[in-house]
Amino acid sequence: MSSRIAYFVNQYPAVSHSFIRREIRALEKQGFEILRVALRGWSNQVVDSEDEEERTRTRFVLKEGLLPLLWAVLRTLLASPRRFFAALLLAIRAGWHAERPLPYHLGYLAEACRMLPWLRDFGATHVHAHFGTNSAEIVMLVHALGGPPYSFTVHGPDEFDTPRLLGIAEKVRRSAFVVAISSFGRSQLYRWVERTQWSKVKVIHCGLEPAFVDCASVPPPIAPRLVCVGRLAEQKGHLLLIEAANRIASKGIRFELVLVGGGGMRAEIEALIETLRLGDRVRLTGPVSTDRLREEILAARALVLPSFAEGLPGVIMEAMALRRPVIATYIAGIPELVRPGENGWLVPAGSVDALTAVMEDCLARPIDELRVMGEAGHARVCERHSVTVQAQKLAVLLRSGR
Repeated sequence: MSSRIAYFVNQYPAVSHSFIRREIRALEKQGFEILRVALRGWSNQVVDSEDEEERTRTRFVLKEGLLPLLWAVLRTLLASPRRFFAALLLAIRAGWHAERPLPYHLGYLAEACRMLPWLRDFGATHVHAHFGTNSAEIVMLVHALGGPPYSFTVHGPDEFDTPRLLGIAEKVRRSAFVVAISSFGRSQLYRWVERTQWSKVKVIHCGLEPAFVDCASVPPPIAPRLVCVGRLAEQKGHLLLIEAANRIASKGIRFELVLVGGGGMRAEIEALIETLRLGDRVRLTGPVSTDRLREEILAARALVLPSFAEGLPGVIMEAMALRRPVIATYIAGIPELVRPGENGWLVPAGSVDALTAVMEDCLARPIDELRVMGEAGHARVCERHSVTVQAQKLAVLLRSGR
């Protein structure tokens, strides 16, 4: 089978999608030639030079506006009317009881028409999408228009929240295969697809950034600092974390909490910090580069991530690779990686009491104990999340088409 494939993502490159860049580049080392296609991303704020380079190598479906989309629809209709109307019916069915109204799905069809000749000109024999949302629907429509077979990676939690509205079962049925990033993710897909489709669902973990794996061992700091890394969004539990920090502060315990990441909740989080007078204890950095992220994690005793909903957060892998224990919640794929008492702590999601208690425990632990936990985490994550090993698994599926 040809080694020319395409990758399709809604937004690329993006600060939160560095794992996709790692996967693409690891596949290129496996001998694949890869066309990068995204809907948007030509003006995204990026902080890594590698993402800047990826932007120059990516074709953007929406960059030139509406007219090229309309021309693509007309051209596809005239060239292959039977396939076009089959794809149109598929888009209508997908939008009939969907999360987004029908016009969005007709837009997805136009985007698929725009993308189709790029794949043909490149000679792509397969297209892989990330996320089971609109990205997966667009590559499904490309296939219905006569494009190559497709696959997609499901991360969660979005796909798990509204699987029927997203038409996950239909996307899986028409696909060559589907990737789940954890066993939990696979189990959620099993819930919504026919048992005859289960064999299509493969578990392939996200790979680690080499900058984290190859980093020299750095002892945990004496300073009582914790770091939380993630989008400032409702599902990440930042407001609960600030409440826990307030409880610790009220006991007179010395600590610093660093929040790394950007997002729509920044103003609300900053307002709560000001209301609770935690400005001297809680610091927000905004989005940061890979190098800066590594520095912030290394400067902390542990990573804390009190999420309400997840797939399997890449930052947990990165923190463990840097030999830092992890405080996280008993949800989704996290318990597959974090082992309480061995390489971190797990608390019930939404419990401010439990979160406060383990944060205090971490701040009080001797450095030697934190170092042992960090080494255990490093060994576990390197065993399970080598980007080279995971890319080899994906390469086998891409070459076989299943």
